[in-house]
Amino acid sequence: MARLVTRLTRQLGIEHPVLSAPMALAAGGALAAAVTRAGGLGLIGGGYGDAAWLETQFGQAGNTRIGCGFITWSMARQPDLLTQALAHRPAALMLSFGDPQPFAAEIAATNVPLICQCQSLDHVRQALDAGAAIIVAQGGEAGGHGHRRATLPFVPEVADLLARQSPDTLLLAAGGIADGRGLAASLMLGADGVLVGTRFWASREALVHEGHHAAALAATGDGTVRTSLPDIARRLDWPKPFDIRVAANAFTRRWAGRDEEFRAAIEQEAPAYREAFAAGDAQNAAVIVGEAVGLVSDVPPAGEIVTRMVEEAAALLGERARGFLG
Repeated sequence: MARLVTRLTRQLGIEHPVLSAPMALAAGGALAAAVTRAGGLGLIGGGYGDAAWLETQFGQAGNTRIGCGFITWSMARQPDLLTQALAHRPAALMLSFGDPQPFAAEIAATNVPLICQCQSLDHVRQALDAGAAIIVAQGGEAGGHGHRRATLPFVPEVADLLARQSPDTLLLAAGGIADGRGLAASLMLGADGVLVGTRFWASREALVHEGHHAAALAATGDGTVRTSLPDIARRLDWPKPFDIRVAANAFTRRWAGRDEEFRAAIEQEAPAYREAFAAGDAQNAAVIVGEAVGLVSDVPPAGEIVTRMVEEAAALLGERARGFLG
């Protein structure tokens, strides 16, 4: 199999510059371990904080070397979760959506690399101040929570900033990356690797209902929207400026532009939403995918996804690149 060697693979001791995103509720131990066994690095999604769930997922990964990620503002309400995760000696610890500084010292004391996901240049500077070893430049094309910058211009802008201010800090691209084309393009934009969500969400090991997988296979990138409705339904007080990208469906259409009305009806709507999500009802609960869903045509094992991405990227960076040069 082809191998792409970058600063990321050397620093993390992995074969391929591919990390699976720590997607809340979807990225458990089985998915993280499968990505690592295929040569990348898988991350468990610590999500909104459930110590028992987190322990179970580390158990599911067994002795496989994996990482873990948290939603920073949520984890701040239960900081013991960070201590719990670090006790497992993860290969990396990722923080997203909040100031990482209050937790940087504890992470640094364990010599676990800190990954910070950023959606703006100000976020990048904040992460550097916290001592991040790896920056993720996340474009708004991504599934789940994010903001408005587009991956294509944001990644090289962050690469330039790091080159000037912190050249030893590594860079991952995220948002809209689902195959070898995205991996190859990210490397050309100046990234050392990629963080991939939607493509691994659509894998056999992901903790995703088959009803949601079926809806994703029928979707295109055109059919995704940014909204706050799923957060309102789940009574999650997400801070500004973040919202969530999901597949458009009957739920998002029914309440579009009516956030305050939805909040007023939440006592009735929240239980219905929870039931729909648990049942895999892809019309009445959020299917959390990004624009890359339009590049997803199957639900294979996660290891096969890694192999495909790397093989395709290597071919593009080799034979096709030579063809462009005549």
